[in-house]
Amino acid sequence: MNTIEIVNLKKSFQQSEKGKRKTIEAVRGITLSVKRGEIFGFLGPNGAGKTTTLRILTTLLPVDEGEVFIAGYNLKKQPHEVRRSIGYVSQLGGADLAATGRENLILAGRLYGMSKLETEERAYELIDIFDLKDLINRKVKTYSGGQRRRLEVALGIMHQPQVLFLDEPTTGLDPQNRANLWDQIYKLRDSGTTVFLTTHYLEEADELADRLCILDHGQIVAEGTPHELKQQIAGDVIVINSKPVAGQIEKIRDTLGNQPFVHEVHVEEEKLHLYVEDGTRVMPRVFDVLEANALAIDSISLLQPSLDDVFLKQTGRSLRDTGSGKEGQQ
Repeated sequence: MNTIEIVNLKKSFQQSEKGKRKTIEAVRGITLSVKRGEIFGFLGPNGAGKTTTLRILTTLLPVDEGEVFIAGYNLKKQPHEVRRSIGYVSQLGGADLAATGRENLILAGRLYGMSKLETEERAYELIDIFDLKDLINRKVKTYSGGQRRRLEVALGIMHQPQVLFLDEPTTGLDPQNRANLWDQIYKLRDSGTTVFLTTHYLEEADELADRLCILDHGQIVAEGTPHELKQQIAGDVIVINSKPVAGQIEKIRDTLGNQPFVHEVHVEEEKLHLYVEDGTRVMPRVFDVLEANALAIDSISLLQPSLDDVFLKQTGRSLRDTGSGKEGQQ
């Protein structure tokens, strides 16, 4: 059973630039389904349209075109029912910093129409689940980043929603706090909650997501399980960093790209990605070709295919190097 159904979703914004109106297509025909009780990752660089899509799914932005169903409800026609069925934790969070953690939880429960007793019982449960006991009576402004994020996720599931939307949930967290939050997300999935999360962290999408899609310029460029997506890249990846000499990377590309042991070649700035069948057997032959043609390099490495390789194959760019844009409007 699918908890989320999206069909040809589109969203545009009007922007003024040098006195002229310009249309920005933030979401350009997204179609996807998310099953009940799975972690679905929305992976892409900043500015790809992840946050815009999430704001639409959480009823914070209107749909321009397309159909969306969440927990069986039509997003356009039944927004109130959708809101009762979802939880949402934004990038900035929603906790009242001047209130205590307990006061935040109680307020969230009451706003969702829960009785006083239901609210208190649920608050005690979440305090235990998210290990908030030692800090729950402190003002949130005194929390560390990881502590605050745990509280914000607890606020998002106070009313036990069918779907939890998490927008860049671990941004700014240290590795330990990130791992702790991952554990909580797994527990939510195991309890039957559908988790829809956006991220630009490759490792996070690879580790957390049961399935994911990779978004670029408002469109889905790849979709599947992390394993399925990486299988699109046959064999191994040899990455070569060339010397900073004009035209050097092009010479290496042209020379190695013509070799029978190379299936595919991609150049990204001064890095050359060679896709080969068996990297350990091919590597000596690569060195021989480079030496025979007097092509000097800075470094060479042999890697297993990653989600970044999938993105590079689909777009010609590295996902790791596309995070400088602003996601706020897209």
